[in-house]
Amino acid sequence: MKDERAFLDFMATERSASPRTLANYQASLEAYRVWSDKRFCGWRNTEADDFRDYLFSLMKQGLKHATIRLKFAALRSFYKFLVLRSGLARSPVAEVQLPKPERSLPVVLSIAQIDELLGIPLRIEADKKAPPWLRWRDAAILELFYSCGLRISELLALDVRHLDFIGETVRVFGKGSKERIVPVGGPALNAIQRYRQEAAVTSGPLFLSKRRTRITQQAVDLLLRKYLKLSNIPFPISPHKLRHSFATHMLDAGADLRSVQALLGHASLSTTQIYTHVTKERLKQAYDAAHPRA
Repeated sequence: MKDERAFLDFMATERSASPRTLANYQASLEAYRVWSDKRFCGWRNTEADDFRDYLFSLMKQGLKHATIRLKFAALRSFYKFLVLRSGLARSPVAEVQLPKPERSLPVVLSIAQIDELLGIPLRIEADKKAPPWLRWRDAAILELFYSCGLRISELLALDVRHLDFIGETVRVFGKGSKERIVPVGGPALNAIQRYRQEAAVTSGPLFLSKRRTRITQQAVDLLLRKYLKLSNIPFPISPHKLRHSFATHMLDAGADLRSVQALLGHASLSTTQIYTHVTKERLKQAYDAAHPRA
């Protein structure tokens, strides 16, 4: 599809969209075409009622509101591009009323659970089949996730040159290649230094795979699943749960919302405000559990 290719090229070159975002947009456009099947007569001839039918079918499938809104976000961006760049008169998707986002609070690890998780790589017996430095890498990855609240894409993209050990900061490239400087805590810096010594990492990608290439998201997912099995944590963990935990623990300790927004790289303060709800809920639970007349 010519329009789709032009849109994806635009997002990649002019909007610096990440490969994951581009893949999601492409999948969302394809999903609509597959659903509409023989009804599809071209994007420029598709009407708002067609998208309302599509929305109804997605809701009948029991999809979460966030998933539905994500699919329609791609469609809306696509039609906005067609209006602005290809002379389309109007966007039919703009007329579709989407379900409101479900307000679910992020799952957060306790400080005790964080301490347990971060200590596991160096506490267990080393795998004799793996490179000796691998456990030090895993420890450094977990420490950095929690120390800085990084997204998985941000951690994977780190090079050695992005770390400033004297200034105790890391240069991070977030969504849309927006750059921010994030402080790094002492335990994380020490873990990274030890990993670099053990693995002889002096330049290039910061975190390496067994084959000494840049680590992948799949490898990070595998190491998290591995250490989860060795822990007492009763729910799945992910890089984003460590990011949630970082933000919530910062607010619990008295950090102001604007500072946490800057550290996380959120464009909007409203995105960061979800963590204030987590903090309030945790305070309420503590009150209910401890107060004699709660």
